[in-house]
Amino acid sequence: MKRTLVLFLVCFSAATSAQQFPFEFWHEGKIVLETSDTLRGLVKYDLQNDLLQLKIKNQLESYTARKVLFFEIFDQSAKRYRQFYSLPYSQNNTYNTPTFFELVAEGKLTVLTREKLEYRTVSTGFYYYGNYTRLVLVNTYFLLKPNGKIEQINNPRRRDWLDLMKNKEDDVVAFAKENRLDFDDKFELTRIIEYYNSL
Repeated sequence: MKRTLVLFLVCFSAATSAQQFPFEFWHEGKIVLETSDTLRGLVKYDLQNDLLQLKIKNQLESYTARKVLFFEIFDQSAKRYRQFYSLPYSQNNTYNTPTFFELVAEGKLTVLTREKLEYRTVSTGFYYYGNYTRLVLVNTYFLLKPNGKIEQINNPRRRDWLDLMKNKEDDVVAFAKENRLDFDDKFELTRIIEYYNSL
């Protein structure tokens, strides 16, 4: 039993220390400024503070969401391009300020997201060791309405997404099942919403 516990602690320590998030990396990408200038280089984003860094050769520049219209990165960890827009939004119900959102899908249902870090309690699966707290990346989802208003969707589950797809629910469920897509995975959810938008 002692050997099992030691092995678990070693694996747990390696897993937690090796954990890195997409915003911690430099990504190949481009930034389109409010002046319409397009800059290409290595991009590092910080959605929690609405900041961007751009590295071209040895030069480093920083930009706030006020100065940027759009940016795109190629995320090596996800093996895909990701697009972000600076849009007016009130984060504290006072007044709108430029805020970065990642585009999940666009069409009949236009969905945006923002990342944030949260501590979550996770079970170890070992009754004699209990639970531990871990820092995880959480996606907060938003709907972009036709009038330009952005509305947050609080903790959406599979049922909430299907309610938004109303008359196409059966088609969407069949598509998700056939392709083994999970509504709780951001990139798989993108495929589901894009399918709905194509109907």
